[in-house]
Amino acid sequence: MIDQSTVHMPILRCGEPYESLDKHAVRDPATGDLRANVSVANAGMIRHDAKRWSDAFHILQKRTTAEMIAICQRAGDLFLTGTLPVTGTADQYVHNLSSTSGLPHVMCRNNMGKVAYVLTHMDEILHGLSRGLPIDIIDCGFGEQNGAAVSLLPAANHMGVVLPSNSPGVNSIWIPAVALRIPVVLKPGSDEPWTPYRIIESLLEAGCPREAVSFYPTSHDGANEIMQLCERAIIFGDEKTVSRYADDPAIQVHGPGWSKVILGDDVVDGWPAYIDIIAESIIANGGRSCINASAVFAPRHGDAIAEALAAKLGPIQPTTPDDPAAKLSAFANPQFAAYIDQSIEAGLKEAGAVDVCTPFRHGPRLAILEGRTYLRPTIVRCNDITHPLANTEYMCPFASVVEVPQVDVLDVIGPTLAASVITRDAGFIAELMACRHIDRLNIGPAPTSAVKWDQPHEGNLFEFLYRRRAVSQAPDWVSA
Repeated sequence: MIDQSTVHMPILRCGEPYESLDKHAVRDPATGDLRANVSVANAGMIRHDAKRWSDAFHILQKRTTAEMIAICQRAGDLFLTGTLPVTGTADQYVHNLSSTSGLPHVMCRNNMGKVAYVLTHMDEILHGLSRGLPIDIIDCGFGEQNGAAVSLLPAANHMGVVLPSNSPGVNSIWIPAVALRIPVVLKPGSDEPWTPYRIIESLLEAGCPREAVSFYPTSHDGANEIMQLCERAIIFGDEKTVSRYADDPAIQVHGPGWSKVILGDDVVDGWPAYIDIIAESIIANGGRSCINASAVFAPRHGDAIAEALAAKLGPIQPTTPDDPAAKLSAFANPQFAAYIDQSIEAGLKEAGAVDVCTPFRHGPRLAILEGRTYLRPTIVRCNDITHPLANTEYMCPFASVVEVPQVDVLDVIGPTLAASVITRDAGFIAELMACRHIDRLNIGPAPTSAVKWDQPHEGNLFEFLYRRRAVSQAPDWVSA
């Protein structure tokens, strides 16, 4: 067993470990126990290393996509069950991840399974992302698909990723870049360096060229350098971040989801049959994901739907991190939980909204258990779509229930990362298919948290990293 009491997580400069004098202490917020000392890169180091990122690209391009897929598949097994130099065994990884991020062990393992699935099914995922493009075309840059000539080339020599701390599963988004032979420059979330580092360790143990992934724990200034210096970049952030980068085609932004469940006029009278699906959309992964539903729209029965959701979710209590039935996540930053609680309360003071979970809760919304801070579920019944709480999102199990006529719902839905629309109405389904506000559309009784990794709910990494071009050759042309 690796001694986890003295973990040091180094910077990886094109895969080469580097210990800096400046270190970030990653602690369990409940106990104050030190879990890791993480070396911190400054902006100057990142600027200096950027000169080498293109060299890493040329090293990766010497490998075939098939070789990289095989490496990813081996790495998936290592990530799930291996003992790795820094993150240790799977149990040690789960324990450290839980203690610093607040996710209970069961959710850590669920997210671990998602990451491992992406690695071990990389061939299927690339097939979906590339729309069935033969992988040899990725290697040589030209060929035929369905009888048509195809030529493509990398749109970037490297890709930067500024990661959040809310959920380990988001790391699944960047992993296919490695299989596509594009080096990745990672800035981990300050409370969750464990998952990206364990993925890197797994890839290296599986035979991946060390230059494939750089790892820079850094400040906001360092993150900005990564965003500016990388030819393609992915960033996770709030609404302010989204608006800042929204018009930059070289940056893929993963912001708030504002995901929703919508009941069609044809099925809403049978709403009790769908309560479990709606509740799962709200509570899955502790409500921390952008694909958790934050609003439920129905043409009628709003009071009854809200009451039924409150009765199901309201009694859920915080439990210890190792409880296999845990439904709630603790907050790594207790002040953030207090801010959310205060924000919800401020919204409830405006007329037209009621927290219907109140009679079902065993204690206040903000709860502390064994030094860890939680927010119990909140279901708000809003009388009107214009209420401040009617279409907002928090990093906890929170959703509004609003009555909206089906004829109006697509006009007011707003940006929606994932929408589960329960309807059999062919005309309404056609309107949904044409709706530009929805990124991922689930038709029928499926939770918003149901995803397929070969059909990304926000952006297509293959199309982000590779571009097609027109190529023609003169008839009977023979090179000298």
